[in-house]
Amino acid sequence: MAKRDAIFPAGRQALYEMHNYSAAIRSGDLLFVSGQVGSRADGSPEPVFEKQVQLAFDNLTAVLEAAGCTFDDVVDVTTFHTDPAAQLETVLAARLKAIGDPPYPNWTAVGVTWLAGFDFEIKVIARLPQAG
Repeated sequence: MAKRDAIFPAGRQALYEMHNYSAAIRSGDLLFVSGQVGSRADGSPEPVFEKQVQLAFDNLTAVLEAAGCTFDDVVDVTTFHTDPAAQLETVLAARLKAIGDPPYPNWTAVGVTWLAGFDFEIKVIARLPQAG
């Protein structure tokens, strides 16, 4: 069996090393991206919610770019929210800015009680662009 083909964005190792996981795994023509949070370079949470959400999208963008992808390649989005009703407007604005025009990827939003000190997390599956 082949080893996992792990993808890591430059300068974002602290959180992955702290918790022993990969930013993303390439499998065939798909990229499975771990949940991205609004963590600063040292792995700590950004305390301001709006900034935390934007940083989560920025961190996701960095993982996608490290794999040669963009949001245009994203086919599935799952977001996790500690207070969905209060947070949704902020998340929708950041999501629309990042994802852009239709057709949109599918999206599942889940309310949770704990995100390891964070208030928002986003994970995606992307189709890797064909080389060539």
